[in-house]
Amino acid sequence: MSFKRVCFWVLCLLVLSSTVFAAEKGPFLDRVYFDVRMQQDIGIQDVAAGKSDIFYYGVDGPAIQGLDRATLDKLEIYSIPSGSWSLLLNPIPNEAPYTVTVDGKEYFNPFAIREVRFAINHLINRQYIVDEILGGAGGAMMTMATPGQPGTYRYNLIASKLGLTPEGDEERALQEIKAALTAAANLPALKGKLKEGKDWWTFNGEPVTVKFAIRVDDPEGRAKEGEYVAQQIEKAKIKVERLMWDRAKSNNEVYGGNPADYQWHIYTEGWGAGATRAWWEHIVAQMYAPWYGYMPGGANPDNWNYTNAEIDRLTEKAYSGSCLTEEEYWETALEALRLGLEDAVRIYVCYQNQYFVANKAAFTNRFAYGLGDGLNEWSLITANTKNKELRATQFSAQGALFMSAWDPVGVDGFNDTYSNYIAGPLTDWEFFESPVTAIQTPNRAVPLMNTLRYGAELDAEGNLVGKVSIDPEAVRYDPAKKAWVKVGAGQNSLVTVRYKMVFSNYHHGVPMELVDYMYAAAFLQEWASKDGENDPYYDEEYASKMGPDAKVYRGWIYDFKKNEIVSYFDYYFPASEERMVGTFAPGFSVTASGHHIGVCWEVVEALARMVASKTSASGTVYSFSQTKQGTTQVDVLRPSCVADIKAELQKMIAEKYVPVSIKGYITPDQAVKRYQAAVKFIDTYKHAYISNGPFYLAKFDTSANYAELRASRDSSYPFTGQDWVNKFKTPVFSIDQMDIPVFNEKGKDIKITLTVSETIYPEDDRIPVEKGEVYLTLITDDAELRFDAKQVKAGVYEVVIPGSATKNLEAGSYTILGNATGEGAVPSVKPESLVIF
Repeated sequence: MSFKRVCFWVLCLLVLSSTVFAAEKGPFLDRVYFDVRMQQDIGIQDVAAGKSDIFYYGVDGPAIQGLDRATLDKLEIYSIPSGSWSLLLNPIPNEAPYTVTVDGKEYFNPFAIREVRFAINHLINRQYIVDEILGGAGGAMMTMATPGQPGTYRYNLIASKLGLTPEGDEERALQEIKAALTAAANLPALKGKLKEGKDWWTFNGEPVTVKFAIRVDDPEGRAKEGEYVAQQIEKAKIKVERLMWDRAKSNNEVYGGNPADYQWHIYTEGWGAGATRAWWEHIVAQMYAPWYGYMPGGANPDNWNYTNAEIDRLTEKAYSGSCLTEEEYWETALEALRLGLEDAVRIYVCYQNQYFVANKAAFTNRFAYGLGDGLNEWSLITANTKNKELRATQFSAQGALFMSAWDPVGVDGFNDTYSNYIAGPLTDWEFFESPVTAIQTPNRAVPLMNTLRYGAELDAEGNLVGKVSIDPEAVRYDPAKKAWVKVGAGQNSLVTVRYKMVFSNYHHGVPMELVDYMYAAAFLQEWASKDGENDPYYDEEYASKMGPDAKVYRGWIYDFKKNEIVSYFDYYFPASEERMVGTFAPGFSVTASGHHIGVCWEVVEALARMVASKTSASGTVYSFSQTKQGTTQVDVLRPSCVADIKAELQKMIAEKYVPVSIKGYITPDQAVKRYQAAVKFIDTYKHAYISNGPFYLAKFDTSANYAELRASRDSSYPFTGQDWVNKFKTPVFSIDQMDIPVFNEKGKDIKITLTVSETIYPEDDRIPVEKGEVYLTLITDDAELRFDAKQVKAGVYEVVIPGSATKNLEAGSYTILGNATGEGAVPSVKPESLVIF
């Protein structure tokens, strides 16, 4: 769908929602109840028995394959390639002579050697893990990009060019590890200390040992994966100490700890997809770039941190929209991935076909879900049960739903799946990635047609600079001056667009307004900028994550009469106008967590005052960090923190306080009314998560692991559940099969048959495609060759690769991509191998 059509659709939706009589605002459901089960099989059986309506957890193939027919008949199953496994390695010190001293004792870390880390790719047989542990319900995965999803094949070709295969090459890996350790043993600092023994390599007479953190709370999955990988590592004469840790222990030590403490060397990571994606450069940054905060050390300045300046440079360039052409974008993102794969600090293993189950009898229709990530906030927004209530059961081996702090600011906030399932539908963001098309879609900030302008060129130093003149009356927030200042004449940006803001009341009854967006824009600049040595309004972890974002925004024009915002920014994405205007649209949320959460500014300001002043009513010293020593992370659910938030709001009432960033734009009396409404909300609901979404958190009990969401029926809420059902209804193509001849002689024609079907999302009934564009792409070292298919009958297409295209190719295996697309449809891409003799 084009950028203009997307904007036009949302504007029409808003008009219809405001004029259709009897259309109840908000979602179909009145209430959602969350609880938890500690066993997956019990969760599934409870849904089948009608004790729960949805099992809000993607189970692996064996869990579904083992169900009897009577149980399966009661379930509506959503099959999604939404989970993935990876191995995170601790590379400290990541340089010769590869030793670490802890409590006076010197240790040798084999994973400090890049060649040893990279050899793990060959040492493990990913296909074995998929077949034997996942029961075939998944596939091998060499990068962060799930094979078959849009835009991923270029990333996965990089892995192929580096020689990575699903089966691996154990003999090669053992040779490479031995060669690397032998070279290390010959270093002057290690000579006589590091030796190869009969059973183990030894250092100072003791076996070289790595500590393997294996997730014990995933007994049928990552526990088995960990044991297999441990056995493979021990074949290289490296002893493995198996640490059977649960999620909480793993998070604290691996993600929250300092790699220099030397408590772990390798960890069995598990990931949810997070979203359905069309573009992946930000995931390259997340999974391979130190600046993003997901690599060993977590970008915490108090820790030893893995560093790679070139990966940081490339990912920041791609992430921040600083590429002149689409070709340069791909070159930048793919080079960053290549470096990440070669450094091998994070090694992907496989993706899982995960299965989410719902009670078939409870629902009137299938609900929305992410084609790439499964159940999400849209599932609850579009779900329609017969009694207007929904019981959602999550799986937690520890029986806990609230595993991390509900911190609406910091990088570590909402750092668990359970919290995000609950919090996701509480907030409306300004743009979102569609769960079906992955296209950036307007929600609360609608770009006005014919207002988008962009232009770029390279300056004398080769830097990307904008060609769009910034209105000299536009303003930006200066954190050093603590004031909004005019941009002034002679300034350019890469992009400008005017947004129509879609407002309603927050959950405490206060109307949204433009000052919410001014506050958030100023907060970003304030907390990501260090003004002086002891700036209390600076957070290093926040700045590491959000600093690149802060540089993107160049200026704003706030039109208070029309509730419109003109934004000037430097995010240039020539491959997609939707992504260009959506990624850095104005937002009221200040979170650095990357999750779909946000609270009103009065709560954020209360937290900020407590953090900056290091004071609170209880005497607790707070921070926006899980790991900052001597502090407690803020949490808008924790009773003690909520009491401090309330006390701070009451101080703000007594002071008639107005944040400096919005002084002159809101009166003290108006600010006081907001604080009073927030205090009333806290008294009523016992928490401070005050947002603007289709649901609000009405009840919760962290001890009983229970949460109740209620629909927002405020007349100002702009959308209905049916609006989004209609919007998301989309044809989805699938290449179900590619029939490829086994023997293919170069220089001879090769005929390949493709079977293509479609469904109308979110339904799952498949029919043969009647009309579509189907073609094949042959990837060679020099080119990508396209061959169009001819339709034989509905759903069946034939492609002929002429002999002239293969006669000069070397014998070997080549990647071919089946492609199927149609107007308004979600395309399908299917990679396969073609062997030519």
